Amino acid sequence: MLWLDGRLSAETVAPFDLTDRGLSLGDAVFDTALALDGRVAFEDAHIDRLVAGAATLGFPVDPHRVRIAMRALAGTGQRLAIRTTATRGTGPRGLKPPGEPRPVLYATAAPSSAALAFVPLSLWVTEIARNETSPVSRLKTPAYLDAVLAAREASDAGCEEALFRNTRGRVACAGTGNLFGIFGDRLVTPPLSDGVLPGIVRAEVLALAGAAGLHPEERSLALPELLAGEAVFLTNSLRLIAPVRAIGETRFGSAEHPALARLSAALGERVAASCAGPDGRAA
Repeated sequence: MLWLDGRLSAETVAPFDLTDRGLSLGDAVFDTALALDGRVAFEDAHIDRLVAGAATLGFPVDPHRVRIAMRALAGTGQRLAIRTTATRGTGPRGLKPPGEPRPVLYATAAPSSAALAFVPLSLWVTEIARNETSPVSRLKTPAYLDAVLAAREASDAGCEEALFRNTRGRVACAGTGNLFGIFGDRLVTPPLSDGVLPGIVRAEVLALAGAAGLHPEERSLALPELLAGEAVFLTNSLRLIAPVRAIGETRFGSAEHPALARLSAALGERVAASCAGPDGRAA
């Protein structure tokens, strides 16, 4: 399904100006959200991040229109992945942004299997470095070629996801999510300054840590320290929490870790609550 200019279409093909800077330069931001039974999980957080990302790039996005697009698509299925994209729009040839941007907003929806959530996976450590010195490392932009190449590496090695370190060798993130390690009663995730996207589920997990008996920390992690953790997991809006069963040759019992089980249960409740209606029930 496609939402464009206030209209829904079952086809995802539409006229598009080939000089749009989102297409030619990646001058855009996007967001991926989970919708359940007609409602978007953590809707406000997704809208706020998309609008803030566009503002960082220097063009405005109307949060009301984003909400309209997301909700229109959410009503077209039971469990959906909704991708909302905002580009700067067209402009003259060259890198310099136009003085008066003409943003373009569109969104698509596709089925998202419940089998994707909370399912263990393995990680492959790529030698491609995450550039923590770039502001773009903390934005969700279409510039995903490093992740595409790393995903091919991971697949060739028999793994589901790639693990990125930054230019200083510190653990940064996975190709499509944030990373956490459990060390005793400490829940550790790399700080945003290490080239990390401020994930929506990342923030939820940090907020829920205390209820799971964990003390949250945002600090840099060397790869050997992460490999020595009791449990490792990935978070994103569709997988929610994915226990890591292996990083390369190092194996983990993450899925059986009691604190991670408590955290997963708490997150599942938060997702359900965020998709509930005014009466507290799901749509």
